[in-house]
Formats: sequence, C-alpha cells, structure tokens
Amino acid sequence: MKYSYFPGCTLKTTGASLDRSARLAALALGFELEEIENWQCCGGVYPLGSDEIATKLSSVRALAEAKAKGQDLVTLCSACHHVIKRVNNDMLTNDDIRTKVNNYLKLDTDYVGETNVIHYLEMLRDEVGFDKIKAAVTNPLKGRKIAAYYGCLLLRPAKVMQFDNPENPTILEDFIKAIGATPVITGYRNECCGGYVTLEDKSIPQKRANMILEEAVAKGADTVITACPLCLYNLESNSTIADKPAICYFTELLAITTFRKSLAYPFWLKERKWRRENL
Repeated sequence: MKYSYFPGCTLKTTGASLDRSARLAALALGFELEEIENWQCCGGVYPLGSDEIATKLSSVRALAEAKAKGQDLVTLCSACHHVIKRVNNDMLTNDDIRTKVNNYLKLDTDYVGETNVIHYLEMLRDEVGFDKIKAAVTNPLKGRKIAAYYGCLLLRPAKVMQFDNPENPTILEDFIKAIGATPVITGYRNECCGGYVTLEDKSIPQKRANMILEEAVAKGADTVITACPLCLYNLESNSTIADKPAICYFTELLAITTFRKSLAYPFWLKERKWRRENL
C-alpha cells in the first residue's frame, strides 16, 4: 500500500521524532508514505472567512498532487489534518470557493474535492487493521496503563471530520489495546487543552494541561498518548504537576512496539530526549 503523505511544518522541525517514528512503523507494517513534493505549510488554523482563498491554496495543491497519483492523502499532525480535511470539504461542497481556487491555481484539471483525506490513525484502523498491528507487535506494552488524549481538532466539526464519535471516541483506546497496553478512560480526553491561546494567556493552557494529567494519574494511568503535536507540547511544557506521567505521541509507541526489538520500557518512557534521539 502506498499513500501520499503530508508531514507539515512541526513534524519537520521540533516534532521530527514523530515523523521518524511514523515512517519506521510504516516499514514494520508494510505500507509506504510518499511525501508530497514541495508541500507548503497548511496554515495551522482553518480559515473561517468565506472570502479567504489564498490561505487554502497550499492545501489544494497537496490534494491535487495526491489526486494525480491516484492515492489517498495521509496526514499525521492533527492541525494539518483539520485544515486539509475542511479545505477539501470546501472544494467538494462550495461552488464559489472551488471556482476561485481553480481560477487562481490554473491546474491542468480542476480540483473538485476528489481526494480522500485520512489521518494516520484512521489508516491504521480502516486500512491496516488493529488485528494486523497486534500481530506485528514484538514488544507489547504489557502492564502499561495508558490514557488517550484526543483534544479537539480531530473530532470536530464531526460532520466534516468523520474521524470518530466526538463524545465517545474509541480509536485511540483500540490502538492502545493493539500494542498490548490497558486503556484508561478519562473525562477530559476529548476537550481542548487550550494550546492555541498559549501566547495570549499561558495560565489557561497550563490549567487545562494540569487538569488533564491530574485526572489521568488519579485514574491509574502511567502514560498519556495523543495524536496532536500542539497537545503534546502543551501537556509536556505547560503542565506544572509534580507527578507527571510519561507523555507520548502515538506513533512513538507504535514504532517501538513494532519496529524496535529490545528496549527497556521504564527507561524510554520517562526519558523523552532519549526516545527522540533513538527513533
């Protein structure tokens, strides 16, 4: 299986280990990520203005390239996924936006929303299958209790994202089971961490990060995983609780359980710097 792949800016800079771990896991599971050529930043935030056209162009260029190759477009960053998925929906449903974008880009063939946009997690669930992942695991995380933190960008707006049930998602919990750990359900798992307002008022994301992690610890979790680089940063950098659990991106755990064959889990779960250097 081969997919067009949009890594995004964060995964090429501060989140490079998240990209590397996704590629390692792809090797272990037998699919290929073909990076979009000359991709550009998606903008990080979906443009809400009905007359905002320029901010959608980079997403459409990536979508059109995937279409030309006859491939689904896979994303790994939840912000990129949110923007590209919603722009694709605009191109499919909004005549005015579709016409203006195509008039500007002057592609060989107009793009009208044909590309299927899927998040890496959706690909694992719907294309690879969690049963295959379970069979590929060489280092199951037995004994680990992991709380899933979804955040908001993957789940909402539900009609467009179509990722999972926004009120009661299960995809990350099913993933946790597939890699041999025990999922811990928390009440804050599908609420916003406040990461987008860090520069405006750091106390808000700090308070929310503390709430998320404190509840996870109180319910017995030793690890929290997420599928959003911004959430990962906020939980790691802005939380101030003393007894902080290990905080990981889901691809890091996937790569280590399926690709690496001999790692001391208590060590790498607590030492994020070491994990980044070795993925």
